[in-house]
Amino acid sequence: MDKTERLAQLSVIALATVAVVAAMHLGEAILAPLTLALVAGVVLSPLSDFWEHRGYSPVWGALVGLVATLVVIGTLILAFHPVIARLVEQAPKVWSDMQEVVRGLRGLLRGLSDVTESVADAIAPEANAAPSVAAAAEDGVAIPSVADALMAAPAILSQVLVFAGSLFVFLLTRSEIYSWVSLRLSNAGGRAELAHRLRLAERNVSRYFSTITLINAGLGAITAAVLQVLGLPDAMIWGVVAFIVNFVVYLGPAVFITVLLFVGVAEFDGILSLAPAASFLILNAIEGQFVTPALVGRHMSVNPLLVFLALIFGLWLWGPIGGIVAIPMLLWVLVLNDAIAEPRAVSDQPGSA
Repeated sequence: MDKTERLAQLSVIALATVAVVAAMHLGEAILAPLTLALVAGVVLSPLSDFWEHRGYSPVWGALVGLVATLVVIGTLILAFHPVIARLVEQAPKVWSDMQEVVRGLRGLLRGLSDVTESVADAIAPEANAAPSVAAAAEDGVAIPSVADALMAAPAILSQVLVFAGSLFVFLLTRSEIYSWVSLRLSNAGGRAELAHRLRLAERNVSRYFSTITLINAGLGAITAAVLQVLGLPDAMIWGVVAFIVNFVVYLGPAVFITVLLFVGVAEFDGILSLAPAASFLILNAIEGQFVTPALVGRHMSVNPLLVFLALIFGLWLWGPIGGIVAIPMLLWVLVLNDAIAEPRAVSDQPGSA
């Protein structure tokens, strides 16, 4: 009977998990920008504390954090515009060059296939009567039109409004939110301690994200310098792109390397076309293997498999926004869980925040 009850409990938990994940997926339009706002609020919490400690109203801290975030987002959008326009202009050349590469690979594969078929005919002529596989169609890449952009504008605007409103309210009422959570999730004697643990998790995640931001900024600056030496146009903007994509660990740099391959083919000829992607690959390897472990590993170490699974889940659930919020949310949960699992850790190490 105990085993049956246990199986029933596990079944209910599994069904509840599936239902929650499905609801999160269906509510992406609201939940994704809302979660991104909460993560941004946790990262910006030291800025709000800075204003409050100097006697200003929490409204000022929330306004400064919101305005700074929107200015950064707007600046990045304006910075990306020349890159996107240039990629669109270079798309025909890139597509033509890539077709030449593909045709060369097809010729090589066709030669290998002919040799294989000749050997197969010599061994078993009747077994090789099936026709060969047709070549893939060489269609152009569809570029979104102005009408597509206009159709997507209302949805994007609504998500921006959800993000901005949620960020402002969270920064304004962080203390009340933590007090409410402590009141609902702990008994009378542990409310203050749980509120402190929430603050501790917030500070650790903010410190981690600040460190990663400095590392990515350094990587972006060095990447821009290297691409400038190579003669790649808009090298400074590509450095900004490198700074941003490195927040999405593993997949972000992989996508950026692929983009640099296309850009190298568009801008250079011969072996030099591989130089931009190869340069960033080397820089990213140095950053991932030496710089980040040296600066972050002493404070917070997370199993790489757990990081990768969280990233994959976030990307599958909410796309790029999910990839951005996955790691900070994972760190927040782990820090909070460790604090709850070890109640004495906070009192033993009061200055570890």
